[in-house]
Amino acid sequence: MKVTAVETVLVRNIEPYIGGRYWLFIKLHTDEGITGLGERPTMHAVNLQPQISMIEDLCEQFVIGSDPFQIERIWQTIYASRHDWRHPGLYMTPGLSAIEMALWDIVGKATNQPIYNLLGGKMHDQLRAYAYMPTEGIWENPLKAGEIAIKLVEEGNSACKLDPFTPLFPQPRDFSLKTIRHVAKIFRAIRDAVGDELEVGIGTHGQFTTAVAIRVAKELEEFSPFWFEEPVPPENIDEMARVAAHTSIPIATGERLVTKFEFAELLKKQAAQILQLDVGQCGGILEAKKIAGMAEAHYAIIAPHM
Repeated sequence: MKVTAVETVLVRNIEPYIGGRYWLFIKLHTDEGITGLGERPTMHAVNLQPQISMIEDLCEQFVIGSDPFQIERIWQTIYASRHDWRHPGLYMTPGLSAIEMALWDIVGKATNQPIYNLLGGKMHDQLRAYAYMPTEGIWENPLKAGEIAIKLVEEGNSACKLDPFTPLFPQPRDFSLKTIRHVAKIFRAIRDAVGDELEVGIGTHGQFTTAVAIRVAKELEEFSPFWFEEPVPPENIDEMARVAAHTSIPIATGERLVTKFEFAELLKKQAAQILQLDVGQCGGILEAKKIAGMAEAHYAIIAPHM
């Protein structure tokens, strides 16, 4: 079997969600009529043609004419053959992820097997999931967070995440003690409403300076948060490790990290205990399995980003 062509498909959000054609899928066609589907995040770019052109260019050079079963060889060839791109990055690596996923899709269809059987077999019948807690109105009325928590538990959820520090800001910044303690009221309302029935993770999108992140953690530790996600921006692993060393709350990060190389550094420096790899960004399915193997060796948890 050989890959014969690549096709890209842009998909628009469905209602009630807003936005344009942000979802970029690729299709790899083969000479046996089997088609593989892959996906890459677009980072909400307005003009997606550069991303499409890059995928088409990579496929024309390194994928078309290849055996789709040789996933590792194709991955290494793409990663290593372009000197300027032989480095983890959020531009090329997601494109590589999409190609790799499409290859796995072909292999799964050709063998009539789910991908997990090709990666060592199914490990779990069920996996724990978490809900995203709606935050509308909870800043004005922290008790509303408790009402929402009750509803989440009634729906069968055992964990959730919320982003209480809004509006989101692109650079790390300071937050006043008044603001931090107001967020603590939100967590208190949740605990008073549902007790230990609902784990609650803190999402921040890397908004804090190191000092503020440590301060926030100290104020919220009494509520035993599930995790503290991206307390500082992910590019400075040393500072994230500094936060981790000052709190008992597990640090979570990874949605903006790519390949085993960046995750290896994260684990080496003990900067996080929960890895939020994104299969569509980190390098694909097999790369995600390699990262999971490193996490296993460090007794860390995987919580894939979606």
